[in-house]
Amino acid sequence: MPSLQPYVREAGSGPGVVCIHSNASSSSQWRGLIELLEATHHVLAPDSYGSGKSPDWSSESKIALRDEVEFIEPVLARAGTPLILIGHSYGAAVALMAALADPDRISALVLYEPTLFALVDAESPPPNGADGIRAAVAASSAALDAGDRERAAEHFIDYWMGPGSWQATPTQRQRAIADSTVNVRRWAHALLTEPTPVGAFAALKMPILYLLGERSPESAHAVARVLIPVLAQVRVLEFSGLGHMGPITHPETVNAEILDFLAEVARADVLNVG
Repeated sequence: MPSLQPYVREAGSGPGVVCIHSNASSSSQWRGLIELLEATHHVLAPDSYGSGKSPDWSSESKIALRDEVEFIEPVLARAGTPLILIGHSYGAAVALMAALADPDRISALVLYEPTLFALVDAESPPPNGADGIRAAVAASSAALDAGDRERAAEHFIDYWMGPGSWQATPTQRQRAIADSTVNVRRWAHALLTEPTPVGAFAALKMPILYLLGERSPESAHAVARVLIPVLAQVRVLEFSGLGHMGPITHPETVNAEILDFLAEVARADVLNVG
């Protein structure tokens, strides 16, 4: 049987850039960034398993980040070598694992709050900074078991964006988010059971832009405190007043920093060649 293929948004020509979205989202979250980059880059943004127009994974409760990387491998190959990886939340965790699998083909990484909660647990067993997301997943899972997808989505969205965020979400968007939240156990399994030790990420020698939201939940900052110190060539930027969903709620602010970073990487590449 042919392998499953992700749906991909694609535009532009030039150096390859692959953008990986967060959970309960899709490649559509990168439309603004794609428009900004397509004049100078070949930009590809896949829908992950069960998101947007991509096929679903076989389980609602278990998946590994390496499975997510394998799914988007055709997209990475199409982007060429070297390529730039941009990821948000779960997508940033996938981007890290993709970079670790083949670091020589990655020229730069942009990470907005990768959610590799297993690193927090490995550093210090619970109770710890990942307790909040564990509680949100438990509440969402209980709602799913009761047959209430909307309530499950509310627990998940309000954890990441603050109380009342789900109720403020436009009705036309709630359905897709609620449908995707059936996979909350699967997402949590990938992020909480990933066996890669934090020291492994010291092998990533490419320039890395690590973005944080000042108002993000503790779990995102807990990952940052463990991961950032081992990254060899990292620049950290925290956005005042933004939260975990900054790339979606404030794309102009976040995208401007991404563009500046990519321009700096391109200048450095030219100097290195010269």
